[in-house]
Amino acid sequence: MSPAAEVTIVECPRDAWQGLPQIIPTDEKVTYLSRLIALGFRHLDAVSFVSPKHVPQMADSEAVMQQLSQVKSPSGEAPEIIGIVVNDQGLERALATPGVTTIGYPYSISAYFRRANANQSRGESRALVEKLQRDTKAAGKKLVVYISMAFGNPYDEPWGPEIVEDALIWLKDVGVRTVSLADTVGAASPEDIVRLYLAVKDCVAGVEIGMHLHSRPDQAAEKVLAAYEAGCRRFDGALTGLGGCPFAGDALVGNIPTETVLATLAARGAPTGIDAKSLAVACAITGELREKYAHETETAGPN
Repeated sequence: MSPAAEVTIVECPRDAWQGLPQIIPTDEKVTYLSRLIALGFRHLDAVSFVSPKHVPQMADSEAVMQQLSQVKSPSGEAPEIIGIVVNDQGLERALATPGVTTIGYPYSISAYFRRANANQSRGESRALVEKLQRDTKAAGKKLVVYISMAFGNPYDEPWGPEIVEDALIWLKDVGVRTVSLADTVGAASPEDIVRLYLAVKDCVAGVEIGMHLHSRPDQAAEKVLAAYEAGCRRFDGALTGLGGCPFAGDALVGNIPTETVLATLAARGAPTGIDAKSLAVACAITGELREKYAHETETAGPN
């Protein structure tokens, strides 16, 4: 792959917001997401269709999309909007929601995490992926599968590149063409990232393999650089690094800041479609939202 190939940047406000102590009003979500699209962010992990009891911040996903579905990018094209689902009910909601172009599903290779996060067996999870592939294709939508715990787990369960490779080959066989390797607990070193990417990238030719990395802030750039130099051209990030990682056991581990991703890639001459001025504005409006809703107050919504 040419080093100059444009990199896909997936901005993840959904991931950033879902653990905030205060609920962001629907209109403010729509305004914020609309501004990101106007600034050149073309791929947004923006909503999820899960139980409001478990993730109250995302209870208004249909209402958000009702307004956002009318928003176009500066080029006049509709942006890619990813909606996360974890079961059949979520899939039905996502497919019925205008403006959701891509369905996202976290497929865990950790049995413990899969049971704790989605209450599914391996067989149930695989059956759901097959249904997701069939139904999204029939609806003319895309599917991205995230391999959770792709870089190991803290549960003393078996792990190795061969387990990730097995999952990737199976996903390709059922028709999935976009997969993101998720470092769910932020445990991977740059060397781990290179080793895994190089071990699996050739086993699934035709499948786009991206990275959804978590990290301490001071280690984020080196992880992004490692993935890029190994050949990765799809990165998830969250502006200002908003959003922690409750599974990491380290309060400093969270989403890699999008500005770190872009600065690291810019140093390598990689085009991303987002210029420095737009990024500065995006960071500023994210900072405002963060200041307003990321602090506990007496009126804070439930976690």
